[in-house]
Amino acid sequence: MSEIVVFGAGGRAGRATVAEAAGRGHRVTAVVRDPARHPDLGGAGVTVVAGDVTSAEDVARIAAGHDAAVNTALRLDMPSTDFLPAATAALAEGLGRAGVKRVVLVGIGTTLESAPGVLVHDAPGFPAEYRAFSLGHLAAVEALRDADPALDWVVLAPPPTMLDADARAPGSTGSAARRSCPTRTSGCSPTPTWRWRWSTRSRTPGTTAP
Repeated sequence: MSEIVVFGAGGRAGRATVAEAAGRGHRVTAVVRDPARHPDLGGAGVTVVAGDVTSAEDVARIAAGHDAAVNTALRLDMPSTDFLPAATAALAEGLGRAGVKRVVLVGIGTTLESAPGVLVHDAPGFPAEYRAFSLGHLAAVEALRDADPALDWVVLAPPPTMLDADARAPGSTGSAARRSCPTRTSGCSPTPTWRWRWSTRSRTPGTTAP
């Protein structure tokens, strides 16, 4: 059993992370900006606390005593190119102060490669209105690369697919409805077209996963 702190726990990815970790018997600290807005987030093995992932002080205070952290935080009321790298840098600094050495960052598939050396958001036909959002996620990865080398981090960036609200939990059988977006031209296709890629300090960034 581990102590895991989840930042951005009130969002879709955050809630799924909290539920999965708690369901596996881990003790989870769910961090949101305003706990009053998430009265249903708590439960067995889950403690809900207020915190701001852009504050290294908050991160250090909340993360102390935990074994690992997960960051799913996102704000749509400000540019992702501002929020995501700043939040990731503060997260890395705060975790260092707290002595937490392991962190998982939830990424986005549009920062993966659609062809060797070509990221999805740089591919022809990628919707211009979504590019800045993707660049924010890419900047967050760069913030991790610039962090203290003692921090053991991994970015989970699935292919750019849209899963339905009833997507099954990891380890279960069956598959959720999905579509890959965008295609190499425009719109969406019924099957994924992009390759899985991931990055950690222990392997060459961008190594294709098996």
